[in-house]
Amino acid sequence: MKPSCSSFLKIHRRYQGREQEWNQFLEGCASANFYQRAEWLAINQEALGHDVFGLVAEDESGIVGVFPLVRVRSRLFGDILSSMPFVNFGGPAASTPGVEARLVTAARELADELGTDYLEVRADRRMDDWPTSTHKVSMTVPLVEDPDKLFESYSRKHRKNVRRSYKNDIRVESGGMEWLDTFFRLMEMGWRALGTPLYHRDYFEAVVRAFPEDVRVFVGFSGDTPIATAFNGGFRGTMEGMWAAFDPKALSLQPNYVLYWEMISWACRAGYREFHLGRSTADSGAQGFKAKWGAEPKQLYWSYHLKSGNGIPGLNPDNPRYRLAIRTWQKLPLPVLRVLGPRLARLIP
Repeated sequence: MKPSCSSFLKIHRRYQGREQEWNQFLEGCASANFYQRAEWLAINQEALGHDVFGLVAEDESGIVGVFPLVRVRSRLFGDILSSMPFVNFGGPAASTPGVEARLVTAARELADELGTDYLEVRADRRMDDWPTSTHKVSMTVPLVEDPDKLFESYSRKHRKNVRRSYKNDIRVESGGMEWLDTFFRLMEMGWRALGTPLYHRDYFEAVVRAFPEDVRVFVGFSGDTPIATAFNGGFRGTMEGMWAAFDPKALSLQPNYVLYWEMISWACRAGYREFHLGRSTADSGAQGFKAKWGAEPKQLYWSYHLKSGNGIPGLNPDNPRYRLAIRTWQKLPLPVLRVLGPRLARLIP
């Protein structure tokens, strides 16, 4: 990383025109992650219609820190400045703790200036003494060059479950844009079963177009019928699991055993060092399933700069207040969801 002289450090709010330099900084920053890439700001602005802010810390040597922020405003859920919404996490990336502190201060000042209800920083570390929620973890699998060695490290029962799933005539294909329509159809079915609104197809297409060499779509088939899917992104030796779904009617085939193993073995052969299997609610069934693949939980921190007197918001599907809405959503027909879902999903960070 570049050293930083705090006496010359400046924080800028304009990142446009410096996207390449922004991303070059991330390549050498130890605290950087995939979701801090400059492309995500354009995706949120153009595909979802949100205001975006890219804070840039700079000294005489160039960029020494970045902090992507997205403003999500709605009457239903409030006025939120977040890093990063709609994906697993985000937060600031900086060359030193001092630079990060300056970026965080600048983000807090921006939230106050905009008059947002709160600033939410989703990161793999706590933001000082801010009010913080620890309800999410990132389940991370250490990878090896030979996937067969990794497979042999699993429990006998887990290996048996994977082999049993293969006997259900399940196979997996992967690629990019050519699988997007299949991915989206499965997401529509899977997320309705969860009671979760889904983004417009254009959002996912924008992600593929922004990262053509870094994202990969996996589709699991039973015979010729697609029944499971996942959308992953790669950054500096880490594969990020972003979205996944399966056809609820195919639950008895247990397609996720084959899908996950094919993704993990592909990542091993592609030279990735670890696989984040997406974030999970702590102590949930999803966390338990991911642990079977040798995944260890890494704590994620949702840190908040709140208006005076406000408590930590409960804007997540695990909140009991949303149970009725989830049950109602599960019963709506797909044509209705295709109209309402994207309008609602873009407002739920």
